[in-house]
Amino acid sequence: MSEMVKFGAIIYAKDMQALSEFYLKMFDLSVLHKTDKLVSIGGGGFNVVVHAPPEEIPERKFNAVKLYIAVESLNTAKSKAEGLGGKALKGEWSNSIFKVCNIADPEGNHIQLREFLQ
Repeated sequence: MSEMVKFGAIIYAKDMQALSEFYLKMFDLSVLHKTDKLVSIGGGGFNVVVHAPPEEIPERKFNAVKLYIAVESLNTAKSKAEGLGGKALKGEWSNSIFKVCNIADPEGNHIQLREFLQ
């Protein structure tokens, strides 16, 4: 994928290898990147990141599937979410491509926001 993917899903998995294989074969996707904590797979402009949960979190607090959406500004998007009845969650993380944070929609579903650095 030469273009930055702006939409996709993060799926937290107990067995990353088995779940990755399911998505690879079911939807004819390819492995884009793999580490000991995640397998990024995609095709056709869509990306699925099969990820080990970042910590042990009770089911009621944590979704197994989490959307990610690129935004122009994390700060603007967090403010907008709160204005629409959602919640900006604590913390920001970054890598060489984007910085991220999480919000929750009004029903508590988590969404990762990505602000591309380039």
